[in-house]
Amino acid sequence: MIDYRDARPGDGEALAAMAAAAFTETFGHLYPPADLATFLDEAFGPQGLPRQIGHPDFTIRLAIEGDAIIGFAKLGPVGFPGDWPEDAIELYQLYVKASHLGAGVGPALMDWAIASARAQGASALILSVYVDNHRAKAFYARYGFVDIGRYDFPVGDTIDEDRIMRLSL
Repeated sequence: MIDYRDARPGDGEALAAMAAAAFTETFGHLYPPADLATFLDEAFGPQGLPRQIGHPDFTIRLAIEGDAIIGFAKLGPVGFPGDWPEDAIELYQLYVKASHLGAGVGPALMDWAIASARAQGASALILSVYVDNHRAKAFYARYGFVDIGRYDFPVGDTIDEDRIMRLSL
């Protein structure tokens, strides 16, 4: 049975490990090892994702099966450069372990993200997605997200093209 709850400070290490593994299994082949290691440390190391648990600017929802974190979504203030509505919220990550794709975890986390953004009075939910992640782009499009532009996403010294997508709420 899959349960859902907000992240707690004690979840930091397990959440970081799950996030790093999910990113690596999906995208790790795209990067030189040094770039991947730099990104994983910055995004999911002690000063990254674990530190954001309980931070007032971020909300992190976990999907848990047994004692294992199998997915998560993180919301916070929009970090992309540009002119965004003050009340817009960014969906920073929505990760699901490959072993649980198709089990309804992604839709449950997306439903939570949209409901949470609406409950906070947001006018828009913004995200970025790797240009060649066609599965994710189709998933977001099913929810009504539209492509509104390019974002250069750094992974170490490698710069990827991400697409910025927006859902008007």
